[in-house]
Amino acid sequence: QVQLVESGGGSVQTGGSLRLSCAASGRTNSAYVVGWFRQAPGKEQEFLAAINWSGPNPDYADSVKGRFTISRDNAKNTVYLQMNSLEPEDTAIYYCAARYGVVLHQSRYEYNYWGQGTRVTVSS
Repeated sequence: QVQLVESGGGSVQTGGSLRLSCAASGRTNSAYVVGWFRQAPGKEQEFLAAINWSGPNPDYADSVKGRFTISRDNAKNTVYLQMNSLEPEDTAIYYCAARYGVVLHQSRYEYNYWGQGTRVTVSS
């Protein structure tokens, strides 16, 4: 199995940027997909982006397309989520998740392994 640890959350003002990291450990020598999700207070968990460890075409939710960028560093077993032009509506706990395989999924139910989450607060 794979273990995930998120970092990089914090507090920023509207228009600011943050870069979240998701460090993977454990059985990382098999192909796996990493997705980013978030959950705001009182709301359902929301898919943001996903990336295949070896494929070139990540997937994004429409709500973040153009503002968020997912990327990976294979040597570090780390996936990043660069978030720009942040708005108060982006305030949430952000999670990374993983599943073995090569197909990108937007459903949280497709992911087997989850990090503990990192909090992002955007103030106006």
